[in-house]
Amino acid sequence: MMDDSNPYLPYIAKIEETWYETPGDRCIKTFKVNFADEKVWETWSHKPGQCAMVGRLGVGESMFCISSSPTEKDYLRFSIMKMGKVTNALHELEAGDYITVRGPLGNWFPLEEWEGKNIVTIGGGIGQAPLRPVINYIRANKEKYRNLTVLYGARTRDDLCFQPELQCFLEEEETTCRLSVDVCEDKDWEHFVGFVPDLLMEVSPSPENTIAVTCGPPIMIKFVIQNLEKLGFKPDQIYTTLENRMKCGIGKCGRCNVGHLYVCKDGPVFSYETLKDIPEAFA
Repeated sequence: MMDDSNPYLPYIAKIEETWYETPGDRCIKTFKVNFADEKVWETWSHKPGQCAMVGRLGVGESMFCISSSPTEKDYLRFSIMKMGKVTNALHELEAGDYITVRGPLGNWFPLEEWEGKNIVTIGGGIGQAPLRPVINYIRANKEKYRNLTVLYGARTRDDLCFQPELQCFLEEEETTCRLSVDVCEDKDWEHFVGFVPDLLMEVSPSPENTIAVTCGPPIMIKFVIQNLEKLGFKPDQIYTTLENRMKCGIGKCGRCNVGHLYVCKDGPVFSYETLKDIPEAFA
């Protein structure tokens, strides 16, 4: 856990491996890292949905979800889209370089409460990163849950993250996986063409004994939730994350407030029961 006596003091982590999930000007790069001081692992404990402030010394730090599950031992993963000063600086780094990690921060998905239930994850673009630890945690503890359904889409095939894992999901029987693209530019694409909320309606998961978890662009989340309600899901069966606007990560700067909530302290994980009366949450 983070040192409560100085929550601004980060750990130093060494990059073990990097790879690109997607190409382009706003490419997504995954960093697999390990703490420079191995003793950190004796106290570090994170859960699916939590975040960390990741930085490059001399440049700055930003908040990112931890895209590895606690069941993946002795390393952390961060999947970062290139879109600003800090992310550009991080994208310049390769294996052997060092970053700073401050965390874990925020709350998490209540997976213990979901035991015995069906789980449906609905992701869009980089929004699959917070869902990846949920999916992998459930897969590692599959005897505790019922059916797992993974719905995921992006603008094009090249914009889909974690493609090797997605291929595994498509080929196995224990996980139902459906993929979509907004624009079909590939003659070999055999999956859904359309927006993620439309894919959700085609699959039409039953709300009975089911939890739905959605992450992605705010406009996607808005319409996914609308469609989940059409399918009969109640607000307390729907969960999402709000990860934008966070600056300090510990509730001091006030930048991430949404209504009466602080995303960094009250979130980033919320049930729709909590957010349904806060319209700016999906603005």
